[in-house]
Amino acid sequence: MLDKELDNSSSVSRELMLLLKDMEQRSRQHAGDLPDQEEAHWLWEGMLFYITGSPVLATLKEIKEILNFPSVLTIIPGTRKWVLGIANIRGNLLPVIDLQGFLGGKALVTGKRSRVLVIEHNGIRAGLLVGDVRGIRHFSEEQRIGAQESSGPLKDFIVDAFQSDERALPVFSMAKLTESAEFQKASL
Repeated sequence: MLDKELDNSSSVSRELMLLLKDMEQRSRQHAGDLPDQEEAHWLWEGMLFYITGSPVLATLKEIKEILNFPSVLTIIPGTRKWVLGIANIRGNLLPVIDLQGFLGGKALVTGKRSRVLVIEHNGIRAGLLVGDVRGIRHFSEEQRIGAQESSGPLKDFIVDAFQSDERALPVFSMAKLTESAEFQKASL
């Protein structure tokens, strides 16, 4: 009885193997009709938001998380006015900074498009309050135009730019921000 079952199973296995080989052969015959695979295109990904009324991008590689404005902030005495306070985010304390205020602009008034961009670089972890977040944008290498000569509060933090429609969008470096001596001096 066992020999008969083994015979049947090996017969079924052979039939399955023949069926699979036939399917593979037919697939290879029709593969010539398929277009060649295109090379993967390089895409740069960034978050588009506004600082002091100007649109800027930040690479997604420098943004660890994007949060709504925390409902509770603990004020820290003896800090600069652009340090809004500390938020408890899932058990971790996160200093929240008004990026526009840091750059010398008016204190940001939070709205429905305001977000806190969580950054971490060289041991500095902070949440940057930014206004008017417009979402993630993708750019090809052909759209890269390089950092443009600029002035104003953003100039020290711009590292690149991309062409979008009829305007250049500068890339704001979170790494340069955290490395700046001014940003590291949050206390009065």
